[in-house]
Amino acid sequence: MECATFDLTGKRAQARSIKCVVWDLDDTLWQGILLEDRQVTLRPGIAGIVKALDERGILQSIASRNDARQALAQLRAFDLDEYFLFPQIHWNAKSSSVQAIAQALNLGLDSFAFIDDQPFERDEVASACPQVLCLDTAAIDTLLDWPDFTPRFVTEDSRRRRQMYLSNLARDQAEAAFAGPAAGFLATLGMVLTLEPAAEGDLRRAAELTLRTNQLNTTGDTYDYDELNALRRSPGHLLLIAGLDDKYGTYGRIGLALVERGAEVWTLKLLLMSCRVVSRGVGGLVLAHIMRRAKAAGARLRAEFVPNGRNRQMLITYRFAGFQEVGQVGDRTLLEHDLAAIPPDPPYVKLVAPETARDT
Repeated sequence: MECATFDLTGKRAQARSIKCVVWDLDDTLWQGILLEDRQVTLRPGIAGIVKALDERGILQSIASRNDARQALAQLRAFDLDEYFLFPQIHWNAKSSSVQAIAQALNLGLDSFAFIDDQPFERDEVASACPQVLCLDTAAIDTLLDWPDFTPRFVTEDSRRRRQMYLSNLARDQAEAAFAGPAAGFLATLGMVLTLEPAAEGDLRRAAELTLRTNQLNTTGDTYDYDELNALRRSPGHLLLIAGLDDKYGTYGRIGLALVERGAEVWTLKLLLMSCRVVSRGVGGLVLAHIMRRAKAAGARLRAEFVPNGRNRQMLITYRFAGFQEVGQVGDRTLLEHDLAAIPPDPPYVKLVAPETARDT
């Protein structure tokens, strides 16, 4: 069984991209045991570490066996409570807490790190969730130097990630309270989707999206800054980046589409969407926009799809939009749309899509 546990010799398995750190509290985030000691104090340097991780766009939460009311009050006293999303403070197994946080954030367990001073707790989480990186408190002082916690680029969307999750929580609560159909709720949001050619300033976020997005990614292909910059400049390619806003705030840059433009055939080499917009119909709207542009250019439209065990939703998006399978090249399924009937844009989203000067 895989058990990603910190080795005090400094030896590590291959680095992964950590998207969420789950902290224990007693003798981990702070020194002392809240329900036994008269006073607990923050671990030296921990406030700076928490804030630095937040600045890098790494989400954080709590898994603690504790009294929730007292623990949350102590976090507020330390001015740290706002940094932790969906804290799990109760007496259940910590593996169940980590799983609940992953579900709430809609993130894979392989992007989680769990930090606890107790070997039993780390072993329990590692046994139930072998994908999680389990760390002893000995790792804390050097945590910010680890490649796992050091994204190549820190973008504006990275810095706003926690706030965007909080905005999404407000949306979810409003949706749960809404009595009408789903389309009726979406109509209340005032959504505006911006879809435009990626500018140089978008490339760090675009690269981050290809690295971070697995579930809603049609091929799993990743691109670095230089590759994306070359594609952005290429007359034979169209690189579109999508942003979404509504009355609760911004979702940030949430989608990317890469189209290879030939004289007779356009091919969607990559389409990806953030999991935050999975229920907003954005993927279909982006596809419809590209269909219209391909049709206007007199080209057929194809798309590539590579299954990875987690991205079936994107194949469903293609098929729902009218794409049909036409062949297979290696591990890539080829799909094509005849462009005879392009789905209309949903009425609850306003599309703002500046055109490029030329599509051919």
